[in-house]
Amino acid sequence: MYDDALDAQIHRWYYDILANRQRKVWPRRPYFGPSAVSADPRSQYERLRGAKRDITGQPPHQGRWTSIGTAIGDVIQRELLFAEEHTERPRFMLERNGKAEPMFEDFAKMNKPIYGPDGHLLFNLYGTCDGIMRYVTDDGEIIRVGLEVKSKQGTYSKTSSFAQRNGPEEKHAKQCVCYSLMYSEADEPLDYYVILYVNGSKRAWNMSAEDYEKNPDIAVHCIEITDADRAAVVEHFARIVLDAEEGTPPPLSIEDWTFNSFKTACAAGLSEDEVAQLERQVDAIQRSGLKDWQKRQYAEALAEIKAIRESKGVAV
Repeated sequence: MYDDALDAQIHRWYYDILANRQRKVWPRRPYFGPSAVSADPRSQYERLRGAKRDITGQPPHQGRWTSIGTAIGDVIQRELLFAEEHTERPRFMLERNGKAEPMFEDFAKMNKPIYGPDGHLLFNLYGTCDGIMRYVTDDGEIIRVGLEVKSKQGTYSKTSSFAQRNGPEEKHAKQCVCYSLMYSEADEPLDYYVILYVNGSKRAWNMSAEDYEKNPDIAVHCIEITDADRAAVVEHFARIVLDAEEGTPPPLSIEDWTFNSFKTACAAGLSEDEVAQLERQVDAIQRSGLKDWQKRQYAEALAEIKAIRESKGVAV
């Protein structure tokens, strides 16, 4: 799918916005990024209280994994733009911002203030999306639909119909609710979201139609977002802000320890009672019917928490 003019325009759009510092969008406190909706509340509490993010070395393969995931999103966005140019009646078209740039990535980045019923600021949602589209129905009605692209790279089976039988991952659906809050307007709601899983791992170069049907490299879901969904996310974030203001930390979620970016602050801030509770939780898990690798993750998380506390001179 060659289109030199389109590729030149995409690069021109990015040059224009990246070279102009006046167009930079910075977060306003207190704020959350959409992906924080599934993060450990204790980590977000510590962040709002001014804790420093952990500085850890990242293995090269993890950096490549992340970069490839970003590149996959770029490919999908370009294909949408290509379809607009070369399809007579495209069903999906990307919205444009005030400068006629497509509504994704840097061109859609924003701070969205979220207010309570009495009009006071609760928090800001800061970040950007993979795409805001307009879908044209058979009757010609135009419906706003969000796009969230997620990469799978571990194994080709992750996008099989069996693996996707329960729909999108809950954390991804919640992230889309955040985007709905960010990009909905009173007269233009964003009540639908497409979650597209794209697999960087393929079963084979040559596959029969039957093989591909069993092992596709993409899986797509469409979710409808309700006012109740949005209210639940607002309540979740508002609770963390209030906890941070009052100095009442929420419990630590050891299940989310692996991707906790504030491990040092969280571990050091635990009370002795909280540590004892985590010990009881991990002990119960070791006697449960979970798989050995799952039990090992909990045990390793507890060991890391204790090691951090010991290095900081906190009672273990």
